[in-house]
This record gives sequence, C-alpha cells and structure tokens, in this order.
Amino acid sequence: MKKIFQILAAAFVMTGLAACAAQDEKGAAPTQDKAQAVRDFIEVRELEQVDAMRSGNTDGWHEIGDEFLVYRARRDEYLVEFARRCFELNDDTRITPDKRWNANSISARFDTIRGCRIANIYALTEAEAIELKNIGETPGSRN
Repeated sequence: MKKIFQILAAAFVMTGLAACAAQDEKGAAPTQDKAQAVRDFIEVRELEQVDAMRSGNTDGWHEIGDEFLVYRARRDEYLVEFARRCFELNDDTRITPDKRWNANSISARFDTIRGCRIANIYALTEAEAIELKNIGETPGSRN
C-alpha cells in the first residue's frame, strides 16, 4: 500500500511539472523576464532618458509586461517605465494620462498613466521600438 501511494504521488508531481513546462513553452515569457530584458536593452543601447514627451489625441501604446510600455506619439516613440507594476494596462482601450502638468506633454516623475506613476521616459528610434515590442516573442509566435 505504501508503494502504491509513493507511485501515485510521484505521478502526480510529474504531471504537474510537465503541465508547467508545457505552459512556459507555449505562453509568453514571464513578466519578470521581460522586465529584465527591457532593463538590459536600456543599458546595452544606452537609451537617452528624457524628462517629458509630447502627446496628442492620436497617441497609442504597446504594453511590455507590467512595468513598461512603448508610447507612440504623433512623430516619436518612447519607452515608458513605471514606478511600480501597472496592472491597469491590461485592456486595449486608448491610453490617457491621468494627471498632467502640461496639456501637450507627459512628464516623468510627475504625471501618471491610468493611475500608474511614470518613473522614466526614454527616447526611441523606430528600430528600437520594433525590437522592444518583440521582446519575449519567439519566432512564429504571432502566426
């Protein structure tokens, strides 16, 4: 009886581990891995930190985990880093800054987006923005 219990317990553990491994292979990279990849990208590319970015009515965004997003303004793109994890970005509605010191710009350390305080803003080239949007994606995962 003891041996049967050991076999069943081992089978249960192995099934749970296999399910976790399969889930990691299919799903996107964990949020912590994406955040670390973005931090590494900032350091390696030596991205220029800016105090504010211009904003308008047709701005858009692409979420990168819970701590970062690529903000697309009229002519430029920026990497926005939040002071904490921002769970409020998980839906697809248009992004609207909550607080503004200036109606035509969004400032780091002073303004918020959906209640999440902006810690840093980095200027991006078009190529850098594309690369950041694909962080954590595996080849063919968007097909």
